[in-house]
Amino acid sequence: MLLALAAAPRPASAAAPAAPLAVKVLVVNMFQSEAAPWLAALRADREIRVPGLPSDYPLVRCNAAGICQMTTGMGHANAAASMMAVLYSGLFDLHQTYFLIAGIAGIDPARGSIGSAAWARYAVDFGIAHEIDARELPRSWLDGYFGILTDAPGKKPQLDYRSEVFRFDEALLQKALGLSHHVTLEDSDDVRAYRQHYPRSPANQPPQVTQCDTVSGDTWWTGQRLGEHARRWTGLLTDGEGIYCTTQQEDNATLTALTRGAQSGLLDLKRVAVLRSGSDFDRPYPNQTVIDGLRSQLALTGAVRIAADNLVRAGLPLVDDIAQHWNQWRAGVPPDTAP
Repeated sequence: MLLALAAAPRPASAAAPAAPLAVKVLVVNMFQSEAAPWLAALRADREIRVPGLPSDYPLVRCNAAGICQMTTGMGHANAAASMMAVLYSGLFDLHQTYFLIAGIAGIDPARGSIGSAAWARYAVDFGIAHEIDARELPRSWLDGYFGILTDAPGKKPQLDYRSEVFRFDEALLQKALGLSHHVTLEDSDDVRAYRQHYPRSPANQPPQVTQCDTVSGDTWWTGQRLGEHARRWTGLLTDGEGIYCTTQQEDNATLTALTRGAQSGLLDLKRVAVLRSGSDFDRPYPNQTVIDGLRSQLALTGAVRIAADNLVRAGLPLVDDIAQHWNQWRAGVPPDTAP
């Protein structure tokens, strides 16, 4: 059998491998509802099948302007595996690519409303921690989460995983904010009515583009106490600079994969931006139970739709500016970065 295989004739001629496609912007979504508005806006006319992408999202889709879109699948594992598949596929030239990670998230009512779109300066991993069951907490502890290899809340861990905190390029962040700050975002009647239960701004106001930071973790958590922990945790891991506002599953995993790609010389980490839009509040309104808050928000038919659409409304100005003024963006973020 080995001899027969070795002697098998080769094809008379094999097509030369195509040159890698130079990508100006790669939009990264996590599931179909996030991807659909982008695909409609980008009018992609080329589909590239990438080995290693999930079976339900096997394609990277690109348009004639060199703008591409991929869907990773939800959660840490899918996000990291899918991004690595694209980075090391050899199908794309990503050396000058800008990456826009765009997805929906829970949002802190002190920082935004359902539908608000937030550009992140920091991404913080919410899940890399010690945990003690809340029913067994030491006295005076506010929650049961604390840093790996520390012995109490409030002590910053050593960040030995190298994936706990990422800070994005400030020039790109400010450019994204400046291009999108005054964009009018979509709203819906059911969301408009629901947010009036929240007594303070910005929760009870129409959605807006803002800047605040995001935490990543595979557990879909909700509630006042966990929300307060997210605020403290973000502040602790960013030395007081980060301002928590959105919670999602994937970003630190995607960013870890991109970091590996940058270490391999495939891309520039200064060209990565994260945009997250609120599809639900991370805690109930006053006098509402946590479970009632969760159930009532799941029933909001407009929430996910406007959050996904607003990713495009807030993110497309940056994508369009890069595509239309590529000569200015090719070497890096243009110098005029003030919002």
